[in-house]
Amino acid sequence: MRIRSARRSDLPVLQDIERAAGEPFRALGMAFVADDDPPPLDLLESYRQADRCWVATDPLSATGDRPLGYVLADPVDDALHIEQVSVDPAAARRGIGRDLIAHLAALAARRGMTGLTLTTFTDVPWNAPYYARIGFRVLTEHELTDGLRAIRAEEAQHGLDRWPRVCMRRELSPVPRPSPAPKTPPVPDTSGTADASGALAVSGGP
Repeated sequence: MRIRSARRSDLPVLQDIERAAGEPFRALGMAFVADDDPPPLDLLESYRQADRCWVATDPLSATGDRPLGYVLADPVDDALHIEQVSVDPAAARRGIGRDLIAHLAALAARRGMTGLTLTTFTDVPWNAPYYARIGFRVLTEHELTDGLRAIRAEEAQHGLDRWPRVCMRRELSPVPRPSPAPKTPPVPDTSGTADASGALAVSGGP
């Protein structure tokens, strides 16, 4: 699997992936989610230009470099927030979502961020239970940051709170920055100073 930054030509494919990824919600009685429009092209383009949109491809498969999944992320407070992660159901159970999230975790750690966060449905098997298996935990109400509270309020306005939702977080260990190379001490000028035998080193002949 290859993870790379999204290209402009990928964006319509990402919309197709989002539509396909929404269909399984219909079987759970969540047609509102299944029928939700995918992110518009101009929004996807804004993520792409900000280098916050990545795709997963399988160059060795028949799909070649065509995206099989994608992730969008925003810096929120001290963490990198997963705004959206979706995988084409035709490529499910291949660890693509896990690989995309691992890519984000490594990136966030290199940037000194302390965690990954997301919001998700509590009772959907491929949502909160899945994220718990890959290291996320549910945040309590008093643990929510101002940024996460704002995201939850926006989701509620969009109607997503008709089903139970939670915020989750995965802690990261920031990658330590390499220490600067030690400076080489200057070679002392020994002219006119005592040598190891206690004699005075003097320049020139006797």
